[in-house]
Amino acid sequence: MERLQKIIARAGVTSRRNAEKLIIAGKVTVDGKIITELGAQFDAQKNKICVDGKILTFDAEKIYILLNKPRGYVCTAKDERGRKTVIDLVGIAERIFPVGRLDLNSEGLLLLTNDGELMNALIHPKFKIEKTYRAKISGEVTEEKLDKLRAGIELEDGLTAPAEIFLLEKNLVEITIHEGRNRQIRRMFAAIGCEVKRLKRVKFAGLTLEGVAVGKFRPLTAEEIYFLKNLQSTK
Repeated sequence: MERLQKIIARAGVTSRRNAEKLIIAGKVTVDGKIITELGAQFDAQKNKICVDGKILTFDAEKIYILLNKPRGYVCTAKDERGRKTVIDLVGIAERIFPVGRLDLNSEGLLLLTNDGELMNALIHPKFKIEKTYRAKISGEVTEEKLDKLRAGIELEDGLTAPAEIFLLEKNLVEITIHEGRNRQIRRMFAAIGCEVKRLKRVKFAGLTLEGVAVGKFRPLTAEEIYFLKNLQSTK
């Protein structure tokens, strides 16, 4: 017996966090009955579990992809507004999902997988998985301003965790964070009077873009997959 949201994530449908939203929205049934209780536990081998009317299966081959996302693509499996998605770039038939988000105008390293358990581990706040970005900034960038971000700065959704920041050039900054709030980097710099003109994620969970051109992708190696699956145990 295990929690319903964990079963859904293990089936590769989505992350555990998104699975909880699906349960609350009444889109999950067990043996024909809608379940909205997050603490409910079931046996995936004995109970018929459906998400949006589709029966869960657990025999899909696990897929792990590293993509160098260009600007102009949204991080979703399907966009209701008809915009280009990161899945379009990969072009595989299997159902996979982006791990975390890069907004439409951001670029860089993005992982895609159908491994819901790994996805949840990489985006869950308690594991503090580091992400490094290069940001081209408009506006005066001073060490005094950057010190405010290093210490943590108050945003509308609360104080950010301390960030590691280096001023590489006059208006080029490298910043490492472990949170994953919506448009967080852009909002952090806006809070010190600067605008992010270009944003690229160059490192995520120890992985880099080395050898992967913009718009291209590659499968993760067995060693990389092992590293990611064991990363949370070191936190």
